[in-house]
Amino acid sequence: MNNHSKNNLIYIKLFLSVLFFGGTFIAGRIMSANLPPFTSAFLRFLLASILLLLIAMKTYGGLPKLKPLQILLIISMSITGIVGYNFFFFSGLKLITASRASMIIALNPSIITIFSMILFKDKLTKIKIAGIMLSLTGALIVISRGNLMEVFQGKIGLGELFILACALCWSSFTVLGKIVTKQLKPIIAITYACLVGTFILLVPAIMEHELPHFLNYHLEVWASVFALGFFGTALAFTWFYEGIEKIGPTQAGIFINFVPVFATALSVLILNEKLYPSLLIGAVFVVSGVFLNNYRPNSK
Repeated sequence: MNNHSKNNLIYIKLFLSVLFFGGTFIAGRIMSANLPPFTSAFLRFLLASILLLLIAMKTYGGLPKLKPLQILLIISMSITGIVGYNFFFFSGLKLITASRASMIIALNPSIITIFSMILFKDKLTKIKIAGIMLSLTGALIVISRGNLMEVFQGKIGLGELFILACALCWSSFTVLGKIVTKQLKPIIAITYACLVGTFILLVPAIMEHELPHFLNYHLEVWASVFALGFFGTALAFTWFYEGIEKIGPTQAGIFINFVPVFATALSVLILNEKLYPSLLIGAVFVVSGVFLNNYRPNSK
């Protein structure tokens, strides 16, 4: 395979990875309607951990031994990005539509930019400030259904608050991952985080008393578990980080713009969700903001 074909394959994998990321909102919506949040999260990451472990074994020959500081960072990643994110993710999707949730989650790049500025002293350029403001405005339009006064009057629903907490958890996970991946390969770090997160999730999942009834789960629930664990986690992460490694984080990051677009399109096609004007207007602001956050001017 020549270099041109290899590059085309990378772009196809990146496109599919963000399509799978978008699909997690649809699968999550189905699971949240049938199972409690910790049980849903445990099943998702039990499957994802097994698959990621197999990928790590095949690619790197196994998992390296971690240093004490790396262990603490991996545990922190697990608590924020696996346990916290998925509890709020499934709890939120039980209350609001997948399309609305995906637009709120699209705040991630803006939150990550702010976190990076505070923790790593990253420069906040005028373009990034504009991106943050656009994303925030779009999210507020979506959250308030076009009536921004509801936000200032504290009339935000519990589902929206869950998804906002979800975005904060994922941003924390990403910032912690930025530290860890300076020492470990991304797939190694994610595999460790998933394994630890699955172990942590087991206890609250058992307390929800749904795991013993797994033989009674509907087929659509098992299909959603597979979609989330295989496509939306193991495969999507592997291909996305392969793209980062091959073409760089800047070019690969641009593909993230499509996650809320795919999530919204799939929610309409599969879940028959309605597209309200406030959602469409908010989507334009959010996606534009995400694009500006990922934009890097060409250097000569």
